[in-house]
Amino acid sequence: MKREWKTLIVCILIPLAVGTVAGFLTRGGMESFASLNKPPLSPPAWVFPVAWTILYTLMGISSYFIYVSETQNHNHSNKNTKENNGKSQALSTYGYQLIVNFLWPAFFFNFQWYFFAFLWLVLLWVLVAKMILEFGEISKTAALLNIPYLLWLSFAGYLNLGVWLLN
Repeated sequence: MKREWKTLIVCILIPLAVGTVAGFLTRGGMESFASLNKPPLSPPAWVFPVAWTILYTLMGISSYFIYVSETQNHNHSNKNTKENNGKSQALSTYGYQLIVNFLWPAFFFNFQWYFFAFLWLVLLWVLVAKMILEFGEISKTAALLNIPYLLWLSFAGYLNLGVWLLN
């Protein structure tokens, strides 16, 4: 049981570290962001770190469910190989979306490439949707834990596009 708790903690810490480093690297862009025209429904600044902490934690928990998932058949059948490939693919997609997620704040806050950041966010949305589908083939719970992430990215896309249009 200890090993599973350690794995869970590591799985949660990975996306939290991605978010923390991205936040640290983009903290200088927050002043200019504060002065921008923002679209209606823009939340106060404190909402973003709270929302992202929750989302990164949910991502980590969901990745844990995928990582520790066992195939039903432990022999070397084609079904087992297919299931392991599905697990590897799902975790790869998870990794790719974390990388894309990590880069978005730099494009938006540091470089102020608002339209490019919006397009990058669309890429992230597609990767997260793909990840949810792949996770769902292995663990419905893991897939469902990422629905808030996809919804938040949709809202972030609205905000990002609004900032580009208004500035």
